[in-house]
Amino acid sequence: MRSPSAAWLLGAAILLAASVSCNGTIQGTNRSSKGRSLIGKVDGTSHVTGKGVTVETVFSVDEFSASVLTGKLTTVFLPIVYTIVFVVGLPSNGMALWVFLFRTKKKHPAVIYMANLALADLLSVIWFPLKIAYHIHGNNWIYGEALCNVLIGFFYGNMYCSILFMTCLSVQRYWVIANPMGHSRKKGNIAIGISLAIWLLILLVTIPLYVVKQTIFIPALNITTCHDVLPEQLLVGDMFNYFLSLAIGVFLFPAFLTASAYVLMIRMLRSSAMDENSEKKRKRAIKLIVTVLAMYLICFTPSNLLLVVHYFLIKSQGQSHVYALYIVALCLSTLNSCIDPFVYYFVSHDFRDHAKNALLCRSVRTVKQMQVSLTSKKHSRKSSSYSSSSTTVKTSY
Repeated sequence: MRSPSAAWLLGAAILLAASVSCNGTIQGTNRSSKGRSLIGKVDGTSHVTGKGVTVETVFSVDEFSASVLTGKLTTVFLPIVYTIVFVVGLPSNGMALWVFLFRTKKKHPAVIYMANLALADLLSVIWFPLKIAYHIHGNNWIYGEALCNVLIGFFYGNMYCSILFMTCLSVQRYWVIANPMGHSRKKGNIAIGISLAIWLLILLVTIPLYVVKQTIFIPALNITTCHDVLPEQLLVGDMFNYFLSLAIGVFLFPAFLTASAYVLMIRMLRSSAMDENSEKKRKRAIKLIVTVLAMYLICFTPSNLLLVVHYFLIKSQGQSHVYALYIVALCLSTLNSCIDPFVYYFVSHDFRDHAKNALLCRSVRTVKQMQVSLTSKKHSRKSSSYSSSSTTVKTSY
């Protein structure tokens, strides 16, 4: 499933993360990678601003934290990955959303879930230029506290939105296979209601990311970080409980539902009679399963599992050794914005046709004319075949 370039990207990420961890071990044992972010210790130092001398709560970091904030992992590797995701994810999800909204006439549940998934990816990807600039400039945030909060809220919101909508899509695909005659217009209304509930849930669970101060000034490095350094009390207390709850409630439970849906789907496909049409559906379903599982393995599982391990080490040992790996895992979680369009391709036959027509710059009128022409040709072939067969019958008599 993985291409050579994807494998190279993953290998390079692991090597970079391992090198950062090794450097932290060599430099000393007082590592401060607690919580989601590096730990910042209060340093009530006065610093001069453009309007005069002000006293603000500023923070200091240790050598390991400084090496992470100034190293190539965060200033080179992360911008490269985010740039790839932005260049691929923005046009692909933009086109997907346009196809679902304006080209797809039948708004059945799968289309509704996929449209919401594309919207979530799009709302996240459009903020990536700010994140890319932040890392390229040495993890220095110059765009203000409000934009930092919005960026972090959309970043995490997209990941958990993708998980929930992917779960809905997986359960819906199983339901279609289990009840092929049970599809009705009411299911579309139910899908709309579920989608609205998911957006409301994500809005509620990400409120802390919008209200908690995410920017911290570090005089020693002369940078203002965005979410990368947070106060020790916040990390060990509220943020620990917050991210642990997200990992359990918005990742593990949906992952269990998704896996259960696919296990049941595979059993039903194996036990059903296989004609030519069923075989095509089975192959398409298997491709969907492989794609979604790859997304979970590459994008969602590492970041959420490392998050739990990270906080467990903090609670039990007072420090964590996996922060660099977690940065890489969180970065790779954004690849879901590039994988999602492949899910649309395998799930929806209409999406495949509309996407091809859009890439070939065919208008809706042109497509309809082609369909009418193709239908008339089929009818003419059938009528000619019927007339020739009737002539043969008359001759035999």
